[in-house]
Amino acid sequence: MEYSIPGMIARNDGHGENSPYFDGWKAYDRDPYHPKLNPNGVIQLGLAENQLCFDLIHKWVVNNPKASICTAEGAKDFKDIAIFQDYHGLPEFRNAIAKFMGKVRGERVRFDAERIVMSGGATGAHEMLAFCLADPGDAFLVPTPYYPGFDRDLKWRTGLNLHPIVCDSSNNFKLTIEALESTYEKAQNSNIKVKGLLITNPSNPLGTILDKNTFTTLVNFINEKSIHLICDEIFTATVFTQPSFISVAEIINEIPNLNRDLIHVVYGLSKDMGFPGFRIGIIYSYNDVLVNCARKMSSFGLISTQTQHLIASMLSDDAFVENFLRENRHRLAKRHGDFTKGLEQVGVGNLKSNAGLFFWMDLRKLLSKPTFDSEMTLWRLIINEVKVNVSPGSSFHCSEPGWFRVCFANMDDATMRVALRRIRNFVLQKQEVKVNNAKKSCKPTTLQVSLSFKRTEEIMMTTHIMSPHSPICPFASCSG
Repeated sequence: MEYSIPGMIARNDGHGENSPYFDGWKAYDRDPYHPKLNPNGVIQLGLAENQLCFDLIHKWVVNNPKASICTAEGAKDFKDIAIFQDYHGLPEFRNAIAKFMGKVRGERVRFDAERIVMSGGATGAHEMLAFCLADPGDAFLVPTPYYPGFDRDLKWRTGLNLHPIVCDSSNNFKLTIEALESTYEKAQNSNIKVKGLLITNPSNPLGTILDKNTFTTLVNFINEKSIHLICDEIFTATVFTQPSFISVAEIINEIPNLNRDLIHVVYGLSKDMGFPGFRIGIIYSYNDVLVNCARKMSSFGLISTQTQHLIASMLSDDAFVENFLRENRHRLAKRHGDFTKGLEQVGVGNLKSNAGLFFWMDLRKLLSKPTFDSEMTLWRLIINEVKVNVSPGSSFHCSEPGWFRVCFANMDDATMRVALRRIRNFVLQKQEVKVNNAKKSCKPTTLQVSLSFKRTEEIMMTTHIMSPHSPICPFASCSG
């Protein structure tokens, strides 16, 4: 007899695990690519992880053994780090984080270590803010497309709603004041209590940044409506070309009569430094009451003192940090350019971007119809035949079918070239089929794309069904 978990929150599907976004990860986990052990496996292009500078990290760790309490050189600090620490965090850690936050923003602004609240990754930071700023049934406005994890981070356990501000490709998915005002008014008319506006800057999944005029308009809007502004800035140090990144911390210094109690920043080291496993999340708020409240709630998701000790030492090394940030920008720019230019050579475009660990790929021309059903069909084909996991735009709540997020920084150069070759070959064969079909337009044809990776018949015979969107489920039984 199967035991049923009684807790309602634990049992519901608010985690979002059954979305195409996470199904792509499962497809990779079932058949991961390895150049020797599994050369025909799935390549993971759905994980926004930064692995391009781990050689620099490794070198620093080797040269600084005292930074770890698990080495002979650092063991003398073991007891002091291992015993109880309160939820404020180690002073040296908060000071180092505050200094680093200023450095990655060009030292144009300074951050107060006393306003830093720790959390278990940005996931924990977002949930804490939701608990502190809203009640169940309240809403945050969020521009589309947006990170799929927000549906889990902000909604699952808090009861908060996310109300989308629809943006589209007509203006490169830019958030406009007209769209913001219209969405806010509709929410008000529907008796939805809007508590805040959530933005990611740089954007995930677009890889774009907010310009100063737009940002100023947004801050003035939330100030006028007296709603909170939550700025997710976890990709700050991934801006690799002009224009430069502008933080909300800079904007608020130029707006008179602003209620700073409404301004909150989410930060972390998962993306800028490539440390998602360390679970370093940060809330930086200009609201004293929220800082005190969030600090108490952080007891449920603290950062280990061992991690704090190591990171404090690393981020206090000015020479290392400056070299890392410089080299990180250079490597991201090169990888982004190599990937996008390789796709452009076969007619695959992307949204112009200058930040993030990904780009927004345009495959609208490959859709059989301009529908989300067609997007799902194309996505399953890409995973099962091309054997790369790219994330479909619909999982990011994109308003238009045919866009896909491609992550480019979580692999070595050799794997990137394999992934690029697979996508290019797929596109070229799709184009060839389209030409041949046009020539034979008088005769009925069955589209059968074979890339020698896996036969379509084999895919259709599989019996493992994960979710209605899963790339593993049979085409005939999947809903789009």
